[in-house]
Amino acid sequence: MTRAVVVIDGEHYAPVVRDAIAALPYDVVGAWLAGGTEKLRGDADYGVPLLDALEDAFADVDVVVDMSDEPVLGPRERFLLASRALAAGVRYEGADFRFDPPEYAPFALPSVAVIGTGKRVGKTAVTGHVARLLSRDRDVVVVAMGRGGPAEPVLAEVQPTLSSLLELSRAGHHAASDYLETAALTGVVTVGCRRAGGGLAGAVLTSNVAAGAALAAEREPDVVVFDGSGASIPPVQTDARILVSGRGHDPLGYLNPYRVLVSDLVVLVGGGDAAAIRELKPLPVLTAELRLRPVSPLAGRRVAVFTTGPANTNHLDGEIVSVSRNLANRPQLGEELARTDADVYLVEIKAAAIDLVAEAALRRGAEVVFAENEVVCPGLDDAILGLVPERAHA
Repeated sequence: MTRAVVVIDGEHYAPVVRDAIAALPYDVVGAWLAGGTEKLRGDADYGVPLLDALEDAFADVDVVVDMSDEPVLGPRERFLLASRALAAGVRYEGADFRFDPPEYAPFALPSVAVIGTGKRVGKTAVTGHVARLLSRDRDVVVVAMGRGGPAEPVLAEVQPTLSSLLELSRAGHHAASDYLETAALTGVVTVGCRRAGGGLAGAVLTSNVAAGAALAAEREPDVVVFDGSGASIPPVQTDARILVSGRGHDPLGYLNPYRVLVSDLVVLVGGGDAAAIRELKPLPVLTAELRLRPVSPLAGRRVAVFTTGPANTNHLDGEIVSVSRNLANRPQLGEELARTDADVYLVEIKAAAIDLVAEAALRRGAEVVFAENEVVCPGLDDAILGLVPERAHA
């Protein structure tokens, strides 16, 4: 029979809880009292042993059944309990909810995953940084999944150019997918995959990442870097994970504590509460900034900048005549492109970068220069190298 531990509180009378536990279709091995005193009368008998800590039961149970209620446990506290259970591989359920631990396929090669708390937090920039760093002295393959990825995993062995990306776009493909961005900006071999749907704990509804991982493994690289998509986690068991959280994201909100608990390094882009994260799990937490870096010089030319977010342009050496942060907003982007007059279109390889911005630049006779988001983060390189298994070294 399925073994369970229950979460209870002192806002329920003990006889009510005892009868509810007895009615569960599980073998209940114990209960953990989350708090509350209103209806406690002396030594309450719940019919099962009381545990000092919920984690004490994780190794022996299949499910945590939450019988608590507000005000003892609010949504944030419950999500934290769920995160702790899921990180231990234990299902967490209650009166009208159920969270199953995400499943990860085994992967034999040395590997690291870069995951995020959501979309546009700097995750792909960190993936590029990891790939570029590791490729200095070892063979690296990046496996990236995205909502615009190919139907079958695609191997990008040759560094994409503007011409090749335009060719893809004109053929009806998403030419600014993360795997193409990483390949174009790092020169590292990448595998493009797709996924659909994303659960609260980062599971994907469907993906072809397993096939993409197999394609990467065929090359027998020294290390494989898996790039997540939004808040979704690559469904592959890696040796380590790096969690990236950006401005406006709460790395301890909803089921993000699960992401922290299954990670080995946290990078906070734009700052955040590092102390609170370390209180949840004692791991390295670094603060980073992203800085636009053109792949070719801009000096002496009039430049129009196109990004997906609040990128700083003060350090750029060209004459900045306009800045659009609407790469992901096609209607507004189209209006801005109609007014743009510049010698160079500096663009991130994201969203509508190729099919709208690059095409508009070519019509006007302007040059297109790609921009990467350079990760400025003291200590990041050492932290990354500390995560890579020794057997991954060349």
